Amino acid sequence: MPDLRRKTITGYCDPLSIRAGQRLDFKVCCYEDGNYAADLVRLIAGDDAPGGVGVIEEEIAAPFAKSYPGRFQDIHPGSYGIVPSGGALAGLESFTLQAMVYPTLPGRRRQVIMGQAGAFAMLLDDDGALAVDIGGVQLSTGAPVRRHQWLFAAVSYDGDSGAVRLLQRPLPNSPGDRLISPAVERQDTIAAQLTASSAPVLFAAGGVASRVDHFNGKIDRPRLASRALSDDEMAALSGPGVPDNLADCVLGCWDFAADISSDRISDLSVHGLHGEVVNLPTRGVTGHNWDGGEFNWRHAPDQYGAIHFHQDDLYDAAWESDFSYTIPHDLPSGVYAARLRHGADIDRIPFFVLPPKGTVTADVAFLVPTASYMAYANTRQRLQPNLIFGEGRPEWVNDAYLAGHQEVSGSLYDLHDDRSGIHYSSRLRPVMNMKPGDNRPWGFPADMNIVAWLTEIGQRFDIITDEDLHREGADLLRPYRCILTGSHPEYHSTAMLDGIEGYLSEGGRLMYLGGNGFYWRIAFRDDKPGVIEVRRAEDGTRAWMSPSGEAHQSFNGEYGGLWRRNGRPTNRLVGIGFAAQGFERSSYYERQAGADDPRAAFALAGVAHGPIGDFGSIGGGAAGEEIDRWDPRDGTPIHALVLARADKFGDDMLRTKEDFLSTMPQFDDPNVRADMVFFECPRGGAVFTTGSIAWIGSLAHNAYDNNVAQITANVLRRFLDPTPFPPPP
Repeated sequence: MPDLRRKTITGYCDPLSIRAGQRLDFKVCCYEDGNYAADLVRLIAGDDAPGGVGVIEEEIAAPFAKSYPGRFQDIHPGSYGIVPSGGALAGLESFTLQAMVYPTLPGRRRQVIMGQAGAFAMLLDDDGALAVDIGGVQLSTGAPVRRHQWLFAAVSYDGDSGAVRLLQRPLPNSPGDRLISPAVERQDTIAAQLTASSAPVLFAAGGVASRVDHFNGKIDRPRLASRALSDDEMAALSGPGVPDNLADCVLGCWDFAADISSDRISDLSVHGLHGEVVNLPTRGVTGHNWDGGEFNWRHAPDQYGAIHFHQDDLYDAAWESDFSYTIPHDLPSGVYAARLRHGADIDRIPFFVLPPKGTVTADVAFLVPTASYMAYANTRQRLQPNLIFGEGRPEWVNDAYLAGHQEVSGSLYDLHDDRSGIHYSSRLRPVMNMKPGDNRPWGFPADMNIVAWLTEIGQRFDIITDEDLHREGADLLRPYRCILTGSHPEYHSTAMLDGIEGYLSEGGRLMYLGGNGFYWRIAFRDDKPGVIEVRRAEDGTRAWMSPSGEAHQSFNGEYGGLWRRNGRPTNRLVGIGFAAQGFERSSYYERQAGADDPRAAFALAGVAHGPIGDFGSIGGGAAGEEIDRWDPRDGTPIHALVLARADKFGDDMLRTKEDFLSTMPQFDDPNVRADMVFFECPRGGAVFTTGSIAWIGSLAHNAYDNNVAQITANVLRRFLDPTPFPPPP
């Protein structure tokens, strides 16, 4: 087991992929005193698992290479809404606050629903009961609200009399529920005085600077009036707009159903107190009045008027930059890192340099799956006991860091503190598992085996990334004769998938060197760099499920979930699709009849009969972890050839659940297999697939003298040959 030394330094950069002439900013945090040194390295390898080649790097001269004073930089997670009042509330003497509220973690601590920072607020107290705070004087109903139940919450205050009224009216969801969902009301008089203030109106937080009292749950139709309203007036104001008879007293009538694909908060009152959300709370979620008749928020926005806030939401760690680097025009395309040394600790912040815009410097491009890296960013799946990964003890340095630093947030495989799934993942924070070394070979550290192999064989290559593919589409791929994927290109936006399909339709050649690829649909926000969204709809092997009615992405309104469920199964694109997963050990391939077909004989040319890849740094073999199979029923082109197959796995390797018609797993399942496949595409193009995440972990075995490396080199050599692949007879 690697030495679990304590991390004393880490950081991140922005952007992640960059071209010549553009500036890169590095943000660093030290957890102990003392200076640190920074320099630039070109990364060649990063798999330091047993059997891996370790971390190999080449020092490059850079102007930022020097010593810097270490400093601690804090992270403030938690989402909220903020509306600058601009003094519109400064003369307020009385008020009514009301909203539809869906608490998801009541009773843990004080949680502010809405109010003016430092002046007054409607909140849940430490016990989870509705309360009001006016200038530090607090009054509560004393009746804790229920978790996961909508309620109408309102507080009013009359400045002349000091009368306070609190209303807590649950919305029962069934006849039986009505029996145990009583309304609660409290009236009292308190000696409190509103303080004149120009402070902002806040939703789901009690302060901006301190980021305290975050609310966990949904808020729908929040309202603020300048006097104590009657029951009838509150009911009228609970509608979708401002009633005419209340227009003179309504200061804020916020419509969370508007602007779902943005950070904007819109006010329907005449005061125009518009605002924004911070740290990406979940939008496009069902409101208090969702009736199940429509599942797309674009078609019934009035039923999607809620925002789900979480105390652990995080978009941008917002660290200050320690140093910057403008990419020189003579720096070759490649994978680089700022290497940080602080005492005994070393941290590397990777980034990807593309060739200058409009140029290519090689016939081969490695398409780095940065979207998948973002999806798994800081995943804590292995830090919790579970049936798949065992006891949940940290085994790597960066796992140990994640176990002690919840503030860096989790991945799209983790849950919020309120047990709802994390829908958004950002790279604007330290991403500990996207670093070479000190990590298990998964994602970026594993994919560095491709870079190491290309470097070993002397093959020139360019680096491009998922984010660039999303922005530029097929234009990014078109100049290259051959594109190589990473070991696990699982997450793709519509634009990304369109780009790859367009490239293949125009004669491109693709080597899919992994497994479980092209699986989940995601969305980017073009106005908010560095973040992706997933909705885990309907089916799929997943860590959590999207709630009913919340399967459409908030960023663009597209239906989320599996690409297979969206009519574009992986098999149609690359000939194979996700078949099974298991993490106890990897297996090996055996030659199949397709390898002797003259159309594909080049792939296994010179490879002796016998096991293929019965070695490697990922589970001890070339076939493992997550595997894909050839299957015409799921769209594999009928002319695709199976060159080799791996099917000797342990009982832990179970077929993916979207294949099941019942819940009973099958053992000795013929559909649990990894298929190596080749087929031709239009205009002389072709696709080669390995069907296994573990494949690239076998490339370096025996100093790259092995049958996995030989097959991969055979295919690359033929794919670089300009001779078109003729259509099959």
